[in-house]
Amino acid sequence: MGFLYVNESGAVIGVEGNRCTVKYKDGMKKLIPIESLEGITILGQSQVTTQCLEECMARGISLSYFSKGGKYFGRLHSTRHVNTARQRKQCALYDTDFAVQLSRKIISAKLKNQSVVLKRYEKSKNLNLLEEQKMLAICRRKVMECDSIPEIIGFEGQGAKYYFRGLAKCIDEEFVFQGRSKRPPRDEFNSMISLGYSILMNEVYDKIETKGLNPFFGFLHRDAEKHPTLASDMMEEWRAVIVDTMVMSLINGHEIHKEDFTKNLDEPGCYLTRSGLKVFLNKLERKFQTEVRYLQYVDYAVSFRRAIFLQIEQLVKAIETGDTDYYEPIQIR
Repeated sequence: MGFLYVNESGAVIGVEGNRCTVKYKDGMKKLIPIESLEGITILGQSQVTTQCLEECMARGISLSYFSKGGKYFGRLHSTRHVNTARQRKQCALYDTDFAVQLSRKIISAKLKNQSVVLKRYEKSKNLNLLEEQKMLAICRRKVMECDSIPEIIGFEGQGAKYYFRGLAKCIDEEFVFQGRSKRPPRDEFNSMISLGYSILMNEVYDKIETKGLNPFFGFLHRDAEKHPTLASDMMEEWRAVIVDTMVMSLINGHEIHKEDFTKNLDEPGCYLTRSGLKVFLNKLERKFQTEVRYLQYVDYAVSFRRAIFLQIEQLVKAIETGDTDYYEPIQIR
């Protein structure tokens, strides 16, 4: 199963027989077997025919909308996977020790993964990131001692500050990164990781919905209007592993350059050009399809995309039993 990314404004997405079609303004036409599609992601102003919308809902193919700059707008989905009994259990666990225990696990794993990512670049670039590694270790230890969500979030934020400070030292000189900036992203690195996180969240959202859970009932991230907090929870362990390493590979491998970005869009900030976005999306899709052995409960390699789905299945077991022992976030080595 694969994903279709459409990043050219004016394209029309439709269906012909058992194929999804993309017709571009220049007359070019792309055909994809609809059986092979898991999702469609639109970046910019393209159109989708009514027939295509109906086919996507009937087949459970997700359809997601982003701005050209990567701002997430929303998604089309069917209701065929809704499981109200499961969602009642999910909601009931919001203000319980289950939420604290699960949050501790997720953020501890996130901090561990950030530390491992830094170690890899620290070694390859012959750097000394002793202070950053020390602070990540302290934050991780403190998180496991927390007995409230606000405390966990506080140490996660502190760890993130030192992680990104260390990551900035590992980036090739063509790109300058001076810390996280989100809305809008002020530089090329922030532009790429923000877009990557948005697409990752969309992947997680899709898997959550497929298993009948409510993406807006989180545990770590507290209730927020119009924000899928459970999707935010479940992407934390994957941020550094999938998005950060992919962006670092693009930069340090000289696959993307300053001229692949623009600051002349209607919305303020730094964003990928059409050609830069194509490079970025191709790289990210290859990352999602990369097979790994990070899951402790399967003895074979699975793609990152499949691994995310399997982790959501484990979350379902934890929710239905009320036991966080069923959920173990991935930790890289």
